Amino acid sequence: MRRSNKIRIAHTIKEARGEIDEAWARGEEIGSVPTMGYLHEGHLSLIDLAKKDSGYVVVSIFVNPTQFGPNEDFQNYPRDFERDRQMLESRGAALIFAPDVAEMYPQRSRIRFELDTLGDHLCGARRPGHFSGVLQVVTKLFHIIQPDVAIFGQKDLQQLLIIRRLVNEFDFPIKIIAGATLREPDGLAMSSRNSYLSIEERREAAVLNHALQHAKKLLDSGERRAERVIDAMRELIQREVPSGKIDYIEIVNLEDLQPISRCEKIFAIALAVYLGKTKLIDNIVLKIDGENVEEIRALN
Repeated sequence: MRRSNKIRIAHTIKEARGEIDEAWARGEEIGSVPTMGYLHEGHLSLIDLAKKDSGYVVVSIFVNPTQFGPNEDFQNYPRDFERDRQMLESRGAALIFAPDVAEMYPQRSRIRFELDTLGDHLCGARRPGHFSGVLQVVTKLFHIIQPDVAIFGQKDLQQLLIIRRLVNEFDFPIKIIAGATLREPDGLAMSSRNSYLSIEERREAAVLNHALQHAKKLLDSGERRAERVIDAMRELIQREVPSGKIDYIEIVNLEDLQPISRCEKIFAIALAVYLGKTKLIDNIVLKIDGENVEEIRALN
């Protein structure tokens, strides 16, 4: 029996399991794209990836309170379900799983995830409890949806690596696929939080990509000292956007995101900058082989 092209919507775990069980009965492989909604073309590109590896794509829309700190933007996080539904239906997703907080957390959880050094740097160092909340909700989604493949964007590099660690250590039979960061014409990485930016802040936001590309040019010219690259990025940001507040600029390995002193083999350059009250993050992953510096857009 062929399924309808009209997207299905489940608001409860029972409804979602019923829809997914029917897909299994038809012999379809299940793909999962976890989101917090307010979708953009970057999210939709992840659905395209999921469709290549699975016949039935489940997109979860859930603004997860356990990954927000007490002074963060949980209440104000942008939401527009009908807009998201139309975008997902036009892109060919099969099911939206959109539970509320009471459905996902009917009682206070007494289990907490602890991370090793993978969570100690970048955003993890500045958002205590954030990745514990991410692991909590992703684990629940994996058990509810039981996907064959799950897609995560490389823009959130630390999250991607942590989810891969989760899957490996807990033996989830799930293939994790990284989706390349999609960018606006001026290089700004697509993000739901870009909607917070004023017109002037949106213009200034291109500085993150400018700094990353400046770093790559330095590496192309033969510079290998991480400290010199970071200093050059900081100087560029302070020159182009004096009002921007740099949260961090780090060059790290991909094993445990520890800072490195020399840029060699495979590594990431990651940064976070506040424009007004909005924190923007970005990164590039690079591979150096001799004099050749190659950007790895998707770690697969």
